[in-house]
Amino acid sequence: MEKLADIGLIGLAVMGENLVLNMESKGFTVAVFNRTVEKVDRFVEGRGKGKKFIGTHSIEELVKSLKRPRKVMMLVKAGQAVDDFIEKLIPHLEKGDIIIDGGNSHFPDTIRRTRYVESKGLLYIGTGVSGGEEGALLGPSIMPGGSNDAWPHVKPVFQAIAAKVSDGSPCCDWVGENGAGHFVKMVHNGIEYGDMQLICEAYQIMKELLGMTPDEMHEVFKEWNKGELDSYLIEITRDILAFKDEDGQPLVEKILDTAGQKGTGKWTAVAALDQGVPLTLIGEAVFARCLSAQKDERVRASKVLTGPVKKISGDKKAFIEDIRHALYASKLVSYAQGYVLMRAAAGEYGWNLNNGGIALMWRGGCIIRSVFLAKIKEAFDKNPELENLLLDPYFKEKIVAAQEGWRKVVSAAAMHGIPVPAFSTALAYYDGYRSERLPANLLQAQRDYFGAHTYERTDKPRGEFFHTNWTGRGGETASSTYTV
Repeated sequence: MEKLADIGLIGLAVMGENLVLNMESKGFTVAVFNRTVEKVDRFVEGRGKGKKFIGTHSIEELVKSLKRPRKVMMLVKAGQAVDDFIEKLIPHLEKGDIIIDGGNSHFPDTIRRTRYVESKGLLYIGTGVSGGEEGALLGPSIMPGGSNDAWPHVKPVFQAIAAKVSDGSPCCDWVGENGAGHFVKMVHNGIEYGDMQLICEAYQIMKELLGMTPDEMHEVFKEWNKGELDSYLIEITRDILAFKDEDGQPLVEKILDTAGQKGTGKWTAVAALDQGVPLTLIGEAVFARCLSAQKDERVRASKVLTGPVKKISGDKKAFIEDIRHALYASKLVSYAQGYVLMRAAAGEYGWNLNNGGIALMWRGGCIIRSVFLAKIKEAFDKNPELENLLLDPYFKEKIVAAQEGWRKVVSAAAMHGIPVPAFSTALAYYDGYRSERLPANLLQAQRDYFGAHTYERTDKPRGEFFHTNWTGRGGETASSTYTV
């Protein structure tokens, strides 16, 4: 009898091919299918030749080639394609079989799909997979959520193929029910947007204000990658700055300054608005990409609108150290905001998220992997109920030490006309979060003045609401009190 496969995969694009090669290298037999079936034959006779793959040419054949309970993973474009394949799979599966979506699906879709697939007697997993092509092949970060009963069946596969940290722990664990896995992956991507924008702002300050060459900046990022900023994104920035085009000139300076995006950063910002969480840094990172996309309009504006001269005097080395402090402190704010969002969503959707475990999952394999995350895991291990990373003793000490340089950088950028939306919004959040009193009292008075929206008083118990007839012309009827 022909050997049955441990798991099946639909979608042999870049991520799919590399992920099944990873699975096979860990001892698993994998059945593969692709909508364009010629890809199946090319793969089995190409990169998969001589390995433990079963090539199939239909959904029915794929399902028949699997051990029970059957595990079918989809790596297809997010959206309608996922729903279409679910509908094609369901008639061929039996109670207890598992459908896995490994794409970048929006978490509300995963909540809906989990409910639907479970209603058919099947189990469902929506999992984030981060690390790109290299991570898929050598070990990604994997963030699964969905039907709890499915986890024991996929755990051996997922944890075998995931990246490992220094002590051998896999960068994969169960995140939570229904859409929790894809939510955590979405926040990961949002933080990725923030990290990239912060690095770009550091680059622009060094280039435009300090007049540094890409080779000089390469040396700075090389040094930064040896310390507390050690991370994948700092590492690749170091390498990018040193890369030369065919004519020997830095390639980075020839790349058009208009950024693309896939939508996950926007999803993170919208989710924060829905939860009422001030995710300001990731929001600004998304908007910075939007502004970059207005290239032609910016070129026209540059010929009309003026600003200050971009040149600074003083100790260059000291200012580079200030930039490092600004980068570290702003990065901390970004992660703090991301974790506050996950905490709020966990309460909203009934997820039991392990914050320290999430930091562990992000320590290897994924795009935001860094030594920084080990400290976040330590913070949540010490205090699982930590409200905000800024309140952890270690991070409180670090941000206090960094803030003088951080303020110098934001001030210098503003005075010399260099846009640093992520650095500056991070500092504004820090100052707002540490403020016992904000000017929202005036804002509430304004709302009550024009809309009778009511307000609370400092000399009365919380929860009592008042309305004032500010002009003497209005009535005493107040609007109902609510928060959108």
